[in-house]
Amino acid sequence: MRNWSKKFFASGDLFVWSSGAGLAISLLMVVGLLILIMVNGLGYFWPADVIELTLGDGSHVMGQMAGREVIPESAQSKNLQGNARVRIKIGNRDLYGLDFKWIDEDKIVSRTMPPEAVLLERREWGNMYGRIKAVFRGDEQIATGDEASWQALQPMLNTVNALHAQILRIERVDIGAINTEIERSRLKVRGLEAKTGTVPQAELQQLKAKIAAAEARYQGYTKTLEGLNAQLAESTVLMADANGRETRIPAGQIIRALRPNDMSVPAKSLTYAANVWRVLTEEPREANTEGGIFPAIFGTVMMVLIMTVVVVPFGVIAALYLREYARQGVVVRLVRIAVNNLAGVPSIVFGVFGLGFFVYAVGGTLDTLFFSESLPTPTFGTGGILWASLTLALLTVPVVIVATEEGLAAVPRDYREASLGLGATKFETIWGVVLPSAIPAILTGLILAMARAAGEVAPLMLTGVVKLAPTLPVDGQWPFFHLDRKFMHLGFHIYDVGFQSPNVEAAKPMVYITTLVLILVVVLLNLVAITLRNRLRRKYAGSTV
Repeated sequence: MRNWSKKFFASGDLFVWSSGAGLAISLLMVVGLLILIMVNGLGYFWPADVIELTLGDGSHVMGQMAGREVIPESAQSKNLQGNARVRIKIGNRDLYGLDFKWIDEDKIVSRTMPPEAVLLERREWGNMYGRIKAVFRGDEQIATGDEASWQALQPMLNTVNALHAQILRIERVDIGAINTEIERSRLKVRGLEAKTGTVPQAELQQLKAKIAAAEARYQGYTKTLEGLNAQLAESTVLMADANGRETRIPAGQIIRALRPNDMSVPAKSLTYAANVWRVLTEEPREANTEGGIFPAIFGTVMMVLIMTVVVVPFGVIAALYLREYARQGVVVRLVRIAVNNLAGVPSIVFGVFGLGFFVYAVGGTLDTLFFSESLPTPTFGTGGILWASLTLALLTVPVVIVATEEGLAAVPRDYREASLGLGATKFETIWGVVLPSAIPAILTGLILAMARAAGEVAPLMLTGVVKLAPTLPVDGQWPFFHLDRKFMHLGFHIYDVGFQSPNVEAAKPMVYITTLVLILVVVLLNLVAITLRNRLRRKYAGSTV
């Protein structure tokens, strides 16, 4: 037995099987986590049936089933009735003050799914569940009863949604462009007036005339908005909840109306696909608990791309110097130790450095030199996507340096000697032979850097990320790329919705959705880099990288 044990441990089979078991357990945990996220996230988009419960006291509850749990025996021993309860998403927050309600199953007399039950998705106060009693345009009642009101509601919603889109376009595009023009002209006037000596009165008067013309256009758009908002407020819908309590809802507050109990499976599937698309392309609403996450997706991808543009040149140049040019000695060894130690520094430390150096020192200096007329309002002296990207570039540059050095070291020495023997200079050898062969390793470092940067949150909280950014860092106004603007990020969105939301229960689905999208964004970015790396690896197959 002792000899068998010695042979078994000496063969290394124990460690092989232990490593395999650990890998299998890790994979199962990762797959289980992904399944949990997908079930809770993707299930949110399905238009579930609206159920109406009749309780023992004669009251009614209407909503969508959101869960069921068994009451523990310890709770039952405290004279709590029933042994299970269900959670219903009742919505109607403006009426009840809450989104969800727990109901003991023994209090439920009957359950029905009325086909006339309507789900209204609203811009504020969450969903509305009930029955349509009537539809009004001003004081005129244009439809009454469930079916007639439902038929009249659909074209009305198409009209009000078109009006809402027109209002949003005027506010964001037209008035936004005018405000930018006025602000730039005002700053030019302020700069001219601050100059010592003779003030160019002709230019000053021209700028003031330009401001006056822009303000006149602004007033014109304001009157247009007043008319559109008046049209939006004309139409109303009279709704009744499960207990007959009536309330009038402005049609302009309704995004869409559904009858889930009256929808076929293909219709629900189309609605499901539309829900997914809207979450990916729309802006958030209701403290980020509803609506879409497009600004967060855009901000995350743009931040990673800016970080990539910065971190790759600096990381590759540093690695080239350390491997190809620097004289190997104590100083270079200390530099390598420092680079390796930087990879283990907590990310919040980089955030504090980015806030102090990039935001206050560099940004404040830029404001003093180039944007003095805007002070004391900072332009670059406050958080923005540029400073956040540079901070994450510092955070991830050690990974790129180490991976690039590994790739340079793996290039066969024969390549260098053959190039030099043919008369090429050292720079030409590095540029034309060594670097192309090391590109797969460089891209490996980039993949690791992107994966880490996309999920970092702590540094961004200090250097530019916000809960809600009304404008994207890229738009149609000069200079098109506004690197001084604050931005939204998927990681911070998860933190904000999951831990800072005033409505935790309603926010849970959005946490899972955002988590799933963040994973998909990281996977897609990495797939692009991996595909490029594999193509280059096949091209330079002679290298051992």
